[in-house]
Amino acid sequence: MRSTHFRNVERIGFIGSGSMGRPMIAKLLQAGYQVGVYDIDPAAAKQELEKGARLHDTPRNASRDCDIVITCLPLPHDVFDNMTGEQGALAGMPPGSVWIDTSTTDYHNTIEIARLAAAIGVDSLEAPVSNLSHMGVDFANVSFFVGGPLEAYVRRETVLQTMGAVSFHVGDIGQGQSVKLLTNLLFYTAAVASGQALCQSVREGVPAQQAWRKFVASSANSVAIEQFVPFLLDGSYDRSCTLEITVKDMGLTVQLADELRVGLPIGRAVEKRYSEAGRKFDRYDNHLRVVELAEAGFGVRLQVPGYRAPSKYGANHAHPPDHEFLTDPIGRIKPKREHVFPLEDVTLSDIQIRLLESLAGELTHVNRLILDEAFDLGRGMGLSDALIHDVITWSVGASAWSDSHAQQYGKEDLIDLAGPIAPPLTTIPHLICPYTEELS
Repeated sequence: MRSTHFRNVERIGFIGSGSMGRPMIAKLLQAGYQVGVYDIDPAAAKQELEKGARLHDTPRNASRDCDIVITCLPLPHDVFDNMTGEQGALAGMPPGSVWIDTSTTDYHNTIEIARLAAAIGVDSLEAPVSNLSHMGVDFANVSFFVGGPLEAYVRRETVLQTMGAVSFHVGDIGQGQSVKLLTNLLFYTAAVASGQALCQSVREGVPAQQAWRKFVASSANSVAIEQFVPFLLDGSYDRSCTLEITVKDMGLTVQLADELRVGLPIGRAVEKRYSEAGRKFDRYDNHLRVVELAEAGFGVRLQVPGYRAPSKYGANHAHPPDHEFLTDPIGRIKPKREHVFPLEDVTLSDIQIRLLESLAGELTHVNRLILDEAFDLGRGMGLSDALIHDVITWSVGASAWSDSHAQQYGKEDLIDLAGPIAPPLTTIPHLICPYTEELS
């Protein structure tokens, strides 16, 4: 018998890992759902238990007799291992229930699990998430890119909307994971490029915080610059995500490009940078460690003495939860943040000012070029330009460039609002590669 304490009668099983999925569980509990949890790191489930979730010892038990089972796990093998086998979630799921995978994984993996689920009458939806405001991720400010049967999506859309801010049905199983890789490509490229630009600025005597503010206020701005660079400035490299996940994501992106026969020259160069970082650093290091490659190359450190990013994922683990929020012109919500730099600004020379202007222009150009590559991937998947633009706008891959070109997408003939079409790419931008790489 189901407890009458819960306002929503649907029972949900949630299979996660540590902090992954924690905000979504909190939103489900707040909305009155009965949630059973299995965590591959049981000690990390304390907060969920305190809020009313029930902890189980296996995925099977967490999923028993549930209407919906949600997975949020780091790597493809984690998803497969926790869904299949005698103690896997599928062993406890009744016919007519729905599996929703919010992990970023290999879509071949998802298709195989969906095949096994269909054999026992379970529907499958892949719904990888993208943070719309990284520093405010604790209030589940995420978008979902959903692949799978439209009927199943419509039936469970309320649960998705409860867990996040917005969701998009993008097609069949496989499309959701592919769209997530497309948006991550934009973010990872901006992270590498902005790190390189900051290192070059610091080498030329520009304080890192002044260079950062210049880029945020320019057409070069992006989610990566605005919300992730502060974790470089406080030396934490962002504790919310490990390097192994970013290496995995870029590897899957290149694999997808190969399958779709998409060139992806900048994306492949970015993948090389992450692979290099993965070989150099521990796989459990923080994901922005990739920028340390640039720091070593330029012989600088981006850390600003005494600065702490206003987030618990930075150097200040005890930073309090967010209470004040802003809505940007697009409609995206993010926390109201104050960045306090103990170091005062310095007067910049004309040469330094021109350098920052030049680097802002180069960062803008990189955002433009990688947006083209992202559209190539999306079109290769058969997505419309309008849908590609929507998922980019509501993702961690958004930039000032993509936001400013909203009106050009969805038309049969795309118009480059910046002027003449750029010449074909013959070299990788130096903000991506520390050396000039010619394209064959």
